[in-house]
Amino acid sequence: MIESGSLSSSVDPLRFGLPPHTAVRYERPDPALEGLIADYHMLDSEPSAVQNAVEWLLPNSAAIRVILAEQPIKLTLAETHYDPLPVAAFFGTTSRPMKMEVSGGLTVGINLTACGFARLLRTNAAKLRDRIVPLSTLLAPELVEQLVSSLRDHDRGRRIKAILDGFFQPLMKKPHRDEPDLIRISALLLDDRVDSLTDAAEQVGIPSHRLLRLSQRHFGFPPKTLLMRGRLLRSIIALKQADGRTGYGAIDHAYCDDSHFVRDAKRFLGMTPRQFLQLETPYLDAVLRARTMVLGSTMAALHQPD
Repeated sequence: MIESGSLSSSVDPLRFGLPPHTAVRYERPDPALEGLIADYHMLDSEPSAVQNAVEWLLPNSAAIRVILAEQPIKLTLAETHYDPLPVAAFFGTTSRPMKMEVSGGLTVGINLTACGFARLLRTNAAKLRDRIVPLSTLLAPELVEQLVSSLRDHDRGRRIKAILDGFFQPLMKKPHRDEPDLIRISALLLDDRVDSLTDAAEQVGIPSHRLLRLSQRHFGFPPKTLLMRGRLLRSIIALKQADGRTGYGAIDHAYCDDSHFVRDAKRFLGMTPRQFLQLETPYLDAVLRARTMVLGSTMAALHQPD
């Protein structure tokens, strides 16, 4: 397996609290990719000890994942079943949780920001939201083959950061014309004081019609949906980390009452908060801890670039 930890941080991987026979690495991309790639991550498990294990992924930003496991991975997103996942897959921005079934092996992930998505793919994110497609339908197949082949020589995870930096830097050199506004929108989405993204965007010079167009094209969803998803993620993660000690006391201040929070949970998780919190999610819990220790935030959808 890979070695848990990070090249860019001195954190003790024992503090990740991983289940037995599993490993996690998080890496910061090269400074040239700051603001374009939120993180590189590697998840691994021993096939002999993990058979048909089920884990859940929270709604998140767009990502690329390369499956280096020998056994196929099954995943359900909304009503769609991916059995198996493509070896190199693009995950559009998601508004629903994903249920994953694995039997061991290594997965390498690259979480993209809106600016990174715009530079790399120059396509409409709304057409890919809540979908998973082969990466070769969006990038040249020969490039995808090169990426997968390179990652197989990962040296227990230590070479993966250099491989990914070298792959993405030439593909992301050319800035996108919308980037200044995308940076402003991203900052507003991460500001828990923002109650209306449309009003906040107009205050920084982005008219409502332009906000809607940019939001759909580069983030995948309308502004209101992104704002709702953000406060739900902050709340459900805070409750998971509180481990039931505070009731609903840790939820985002934007919720006017508990019923408001429950409605959002049903919208984005497909179940009530209590039902989600009762699920066994040891790997998800460890990943949230590991990413926070290495990168300062629990997940890419809540990532604030330096």
